[in-house]
Amino acid sequence: MRILFAGLASAGHTYPMVPLAVAARDIGHRVDFAAGEHVHAPLRRLGLNPFRPADSFYEIYAEDLEPDLARLRPDLVVHGWGVPEVGVAARRAGIPSLWHGFGRMFPRDIGFERPTGGVHLDICPPSLQEADFLATAERVALRPVPFAEPGDFRGPLIYLTLGTAFGTPEVLTTAIQGLAALDVPLVVATGRVPPEDLGPVPDHVTLRAWVPQAAVVPHTGLVVHHGGSGTTLGALAAGVPQLVLPQGADQFANADTLVAAGAARRLLPGELSADAVTEQARKASSCRDAARAFADEIAAMPSPGEVARELPKYAK
Repeated sequence: MRILFAGLASAGHTYPMVPLAVAARDIGHRVDFAAGEHVHAPLRRLGLNPFRPADSFYEIYAEDLEPDLARLRPDLVVHGWGVPEVGVAARRAGIPSLWHGFGRMFPRDIGFERPTGGVHLDICPPSLQEADFLATAERVALRPVPFAEPGDFRGPLIYLTLGTAFGTPEVLTTAIQGLAALDVPLVVATGRVPPEDLGPVPDHVTLRAWVPQAAVVPHTGLVVHHGGSGTTLGALAAGVPQLVLPQGADQFANADTLVAAGAARRLLPGELSADAVTEQARKASSCRDAARAFADEIAAMPSPGEVARELPKYAK
């Protein structure tokens, strides 16, 4: 069977889809992956045949993909929530398609068109998923398996990231100051902020522009982050407490949900200071039992391999 995966050209949207794509490849399906060039290198190393549709980089429109659907003739299309036009192109071509989620269903006012109809491969543990989505959507549960390239880390340590789109020198500097006061090894993924823009840091703080997140999180005692879905689910899957510093998009809703579930502490932008980060990081240890309960819930969800074996029933 031929399967075409399609996602936005960002790690946060593409990487959640990779475990299922790899599982499909492993059981003998031909897998191609439509995404921007930013994520081509890891996809190519995994044998997922990445390509850039038409002239698109970030968003993919129906017209961008139509020539490739005619060329590849897939039996099934699996597309991320962030590229709804891929589903439009598949329908026009008479090809079945599935939505692939990236976390909790996002609010209506963050700039993305909320997906409706069809079958959703849902990687969010049901106890955290939006109630309306649980009640109305046709869902196939799929265990979130963090994907990243290998890394060499030893714990216990603290991991800090504000993702690739929302970090600023001011917020990162404040968070580093607060976390460094705990005198625990701190690994910081600086994202779009060059490490040299953050000035000198203590010896127990490591600054890197990019960190293979799935490799570092299992060695952490605390993950401090912006509330992006990938980091949220990665920390939950590892049973690690979180301190969330939401900056935009769906991050405030994710933070609210984690705090209500007892799995995280939170600091809103107006509350942020180095002393507040230190205090809330210490208090986050109280979230360990709830975080471990979510890890158990995630571990019980169907694996990518199990779901991959069911994909043929959705194909044409």
